[in-house]
Amino acid sequence: MEEESEKYLFEAMPVPKAVATLAVPTIISQVVTMIYNLADTFFVGQIGNPYMVAAVSLVSPWFNLLTALGNLFGLGGSSLISRMLGAHNHRDIKYVAVFSIWGGAVVTLLFSLGTYLARVPLLRFLGASPDTYRYAEEYLLWVVVLGGVPTMVSLAMGHLLRSEGHARQASTGMMFGGILNVALDPVFIFLFHLDVAGAAIATALSNTASVLFFALQYVRLRGKTAVSLRPRYFTFRFLRPIFSVGLASALATALGNASNMTMVHLAAGYGDIPVAAYGIVKRIDQFPLNVSMGLCQGFMPLVGYNFAAGNYQRMRRVSVFSWKVALALSAGFVAFFALFSPHITYLFLPELTTSTLAASFLRIACLAVPLTSVNFLISYTLQAMGKGVESATLTFSRQGLLNIPLLIGMNFVFGLFGMIWTQLVVEVVMLPVSLGLYFHTFRRLLQMERHQS
Repeated sequence: MEEESEKYLFEAMPVPKAVATLAVPTIISQVVTMIYNLADTFFVGQIGNPYMVAAVSLVSPWFNLLTALGNLFGLGGSSLISRMLGAHNHRDIKYVAVFSIWGGAVVTLLFSLGTYLARVPLLRFLGASPDTYRYAEEYLLWVVVLGGVPTMVSLAMGHLLRSEGHARQASTGMMFGGILNVALDPVFIFLFHLDVAGAAIATALSNTASVLFFALQYVRLRGKTAVSLRPRYFTFRFLRPIFSVGLASALATALGNASNMTMVHLAAGYGDIPVAAYGIVKRIDQFPLNVSMGLCQGFMPLVGYNFAAGNYQRMRRVSVFSWKVALALSAGFVAFFALFSPHITYLFLPELTTSTLAASFLRIACLAVPLTSVNFLISYTLQAMGKGVESATLTFSRQGLLNIPLLIGMNFVFGLFGMIWTQLVVEVVMLPVSLGLYFHTFRRLLQMERHQS
């Protein structure tokens, strides 16, 4: 019954219903995850100290590199598992899963250790000033050095569960960690008077609890999943196919955070207030993008399965339907932010100078969201098909060739607000490139199918 239900979901269920079945739980989990990411900034902001908010903003791009590692191993592994299911190869799934989890944990441990050893020059590079350095160091030590491994492992475990169609369990695990973080933040910040360190401790503990929750889910699903956590199945045999896709996603996250670090570093030249304002906007602006990310994670198993099964028309219908949904949702967020930006930013930091500047930033930054969402989804569609090189090409072009150089150039020519307009310029340039590459890839698939038949 389990296999028949899975086969119907991937092969025959109407596309809107199939996408909703996998994507709605992931979107909900991404929204909850975003809420707990916002929670640190929100609760720290209630202290009324813009230097503390600036410290969290400075460290956040480095902390988000843990997501890059989670995508490298977790999304790379889950994409391969979905394609294995489409090709009816259940035998090797356990090897892919074990490498993704344990290999990722070891690499993340090394990343955390390197962060600790290089914390002083790193924080200076990120833009920490004498007023923000102590707060930034406290936040970095808890969320990256001590909390790095559980953060990465929880992401990877969720991706692997989702690859087999267990979207509800994967989403519940992410939601559990998010809700716990929202509950613990005010306790550690206000009750225990730990301020920024309290927010960081809450995040680290919440991600650790999420890992334990996922481990219990794997135990409960024994017999219904080919995924394994046993280290004895560890092998480097599938490193190349995992990394060929995972590297594209990791590159997207890493370059995105490199852009954020560049932006924060340049904004620091105008003082700590613009850094705090940009940090608030980046957290709020990330909300609709996380909704799109949930949609990505939901439709990727469908795309990967149908690609491996050779059902290219269904694969295309899934992709195009998802793009339309992302565009519609993003447009709604743009309208909401444009109307209520002063109220939203003041809610996060009830300090007039910073919140007013943040509101001006938000009205500009949100304009790029619909195009960013579609560019994201096209890149993830290519990843799900195993087209890691094509996806990486788009990502490098968007973030490496365009975004970072444009940030520097726009700052030089137009100043602080020039940097805020940069993202919109990048997305306008990249949209026809992304669409062109996708349709070129799809036409090649159809040509190969005709030659084989």
